[in-house]
Amino acid sequence: MSVEMKVPLLDLTAQFESIRDELMPAIEAVIQSQSFINGPEVGQLEQQMAEYTESAAAIGVSSGTDALIVSLMTLGIGAGDEVITTPYTFFATAGSIWRVGAKPVFVDIEPDTFNIDTRQIEAAITERTKAIIPVHLFGQTAEMDPILELAARHDLVVIEDAAQAIGARYHGRSAGSMGTIGCFSFFPSKNLGAMGDGGLVVTQDAQLGARLLQCRNHGSSPKYYHAWVGGNFRLDTIQAAALIVKLRYLERWHQARRANAALYDALLADVEGVVTPVVRPYNDCIYNQYVVRVPRRDACQKTLADRGIGSAVYYPLSLHQQECFASLGYGSGDFPESERAAAETLALPIDPELDEQQIRHVANAIGEFVAAG
Repeated sequence: MSVEMKVPLLDLTAQFESIRDELMPAIEAVIQSQSFINGPEVGQLEQQMAEYTESAAAIGVSSGTDALIVSLMTLGIGAGDEVITTPYTFFATAGSIWRVGAKPVFVDIEPDTFNIDTRQIEAAITERTKAIIPVHLFGQTAEMDPILELAARHDLVVIEDAAQAIGARYHGRSAGSMGTIGCFSFFPSKNLGAMGDGGLVVTQDAQLGARLLQCRNHGSSPKYYHAWVGGNFRLDTIQAAALIVKLRYLERWHQARRANAALYDALLADVEGVVTPVVRPYNDCIYNQYVVRVPRRDACQKTLADRGIGSAVYYPLSLHQQECFASLGYGSGDFPESERAAAETLALPIDPELDEQQIRHVANAIGEFVAAG
């Protein structure tokens, strides 16, 4: 097999070309209507997403980050409050807590799934704790049953950060539908990606859904009357139109990612030192990323790049070690599993558009790197 074969980490062009004939007319229809803000496509997408996530209400918002912020604002979480979450996730999770004036409180992760270790959450609860934000990392849900039980016992709300897990399931339940609020991202690289920024919040509480809807539009209801301060968190109509088209293909794309992951699992099973993703038997993972532990991670990544193979490190620095959170008082060594994951893991190409030859090329390159060790 030629070592010159190119395998990009992400090829959005290939996906676009496969649905161009449906996508472009949908976007052009919005342009013709000039209904760029709160056009009918937004409501159509919200209805479809409520059904897809098995939720009572779905509200389109401007990004996955804003989905977290609008959730925290609507639930009245702010200065003096604490929110428990994981230090091994995209920055927006803890950054959103900080932005509303609350304090992120970190709990270490499970070494196999990289999701928050529910056995350690209760010890982090104080009289100031108001919420838990579990992150469904890389497309697999966190252990929601113990989280929900803890939340009920301590009178806490649960905000599911499902930005990487749309369509994932836990014991048959849809990611985002189990907590007080679920948050999704439509960043272009997601399994369901917009043509720019976009996000979604879902809830089983219709009254809470109405408040979320109000909050995304400056807290206004009716127009120009404000009982409280919200923000400008609206989803653009063009993004909604594009997402309606893409939603038709989402389950097909999930299945292709699962098939690619299964092939990687088989090809890498006997490569010494490589640990492939661990998925709980009751979880349906959507593989937003396919993340492995590899020996000498940085050297491995360079070797892959030299052979035309894309990869990425999610995430190179645990959140408790970020300079902006120094005032929280954490130090290196406080969350060893998060720090170890940051040092050892590598995301491999997993796009639905990949073919078997490309995946074999990636696996062979990793095997040859390890063998040459």
